[in-house]
Amino acid sequence: MSETVFPKNFMWGGAVAANQCEGAWLEDGKQPNITDVMVGINATDPGLVWNEETGRWEMKLDSEKVYLSHDGIDFYHRYKEDLGYMAGMGFNAFRTSIAWSRIYPLGDETEPNEKGLQFYDDLFDEMLRLGMQPVITLSHYETPLHLMTEYGGWANEKMIDFWMNYVTTVFTRYKNKVKYWLTFNEVNNMYRRPVVSAGILSVKPYDKTNPLAISEKEKWDSYCNLVKANAMTVKRGHEINPDFKIGCMLSCSAVATYPFTCDPDDVLGALNLQRISAFYFGDPFCSGIIPGYVRRQMREEGYSFRMSSEDLELIKTYTVDFFSFSYYRSGTYSKEVENAYDTGGIRGRENPYLEGTSPEPWKWPIDPKGLRYTLNTLYDRYHLPLFIVENGIGLDEGPDENGVIADSFRIHYTKEHLLQVKEAILDGVDIMGYLYWGPMDIVSAGTGEMKKRYGFVYVDRFNDGTGTLKRSKKQSYDWYREVIETNGASLDR
Repeated sequence: MSETVFPKNFMWGGAVAANQCEGAWLEDGKQPNITDVMVGINATDPGLVWNEETGRWEMKLDSEKVYLSHDGIDFYHRYKEDLGYMAGMGFNAFRTSIAWSRIYPLGDETEPNEKGLQFYDDLFDEMLRLGMQPVITLSHYETPLHLMTEYGGWANEKMIDFWMNYVTTVFTRYKNKVKYWLTFNEVNNMYRRPVVSAGILSVKPYDKTNPLAISEKEKWDSYCNLVKANAMTVKRGHEINPDFKIGCMLSCSAVATYPFTCDPDDVLGALNLQRISAFYFGDPFCSGIIPGYVRRQMREEGYSFRMSSEDLELIKTYTVDFFSFSYYRSGTYSKEVENAYDTGGIRGRENPYLEGTSPEPWKWPIDPKGLRYTLNTLYDRYHLPLFIVENGIGLDEGPDENGVIADSFRIHYTKEHLLQVKEAILDGVDIMGYLYWGPMDIVSAGTGEMKKRYGFVYVDRFNDGTGTLKRSKKQSYDWYREVIETNGASLDR
């Protein structure tokens, strides 16, 4: 057997989000969250309308649309079956999120919903029974809708109290079951998707026809509140259980944004994209500072910085224990084109040095070395243990006439990225683990559909909402099982 450089305690597994898999969106006391009114987080027309009489945004779903996330893949009722598939691959870690509105359905209650708490008790017990460490995201695009329509979400400082009530409840309830916690999932995507990523909704909108229209002041108010809340979460978690490991979770595909040419404008443009797409949250979360480039942007956008000296001392003192992140694909920056974005990352000019893209219709550029570049860049900047908690490829696939689901492209994508993780370990980067996104087919975050399938396990459900929900293994299932079984040694074969 080949030797491996992966540490003996390396965490192998997969990752999902409650809003993409659980379903049961109004069951056992749960109330709507922001993703419940979206058909994919890139949607431009969420199911919200402005009510002039109440002066509030209200939920009004489109009867012509299929909101697949409302039922997900029924993980809420089938989690034991799904965890059994993951145990069959040898997972020793599994990441999911707690749906905030299962615990506090509206978000501003004083007492939690016991049925929601019990569901996660049962889920974590089953994970631990199967030998999987729970890696739990506290907020994964799941801000309770009431907190947004009533208070404006994170643009309102009152959110910090509601948040701390929630995290104190779950930290206390699960302090002997969960060790690894992530605070806000990909909150750095606030700069391009503030409503879903940062839970912001204008309570006094300047455009009552567009709930996605957020002012610069609301974005920066939210930034300050989220940075403060992150530090308070680290503080409270360590008070409740000093053994907790609490990390941030940021989208870091944009860290691998390459200047398209050596023109200094392209080089500086790439640097600025890295900063405002990832580091502007990473710097306060990990280094405890509000960096100068952020303060400059605030000034240039007419925002008056409002954090007190006590707030700044708080974020300096209570930084995260590790840095977790997602990486899917790299991008380029060219001053000659306008950058576009999707859930995979930044799209600039096509990089002529990459070998290819994922198949139609998404066509993500495949850049495994971009993951190594990202790992080294983050480690050099923050000197914290790194945890890859999202990396995967979505494909349009299904069983052939013999019931076989051949997904060789997924095997190729995952293997090449894991080989670059190995190179980063040899570079000296401290890497905690690798959690593939997502081990089961789930509802796509970006497009709100089932057609974009990531899993090692196929789920029989389709974009129109039909399907038996039957689970079946793809060819990649046994391949990933062997990778885990050999602690990565099989990658060299």
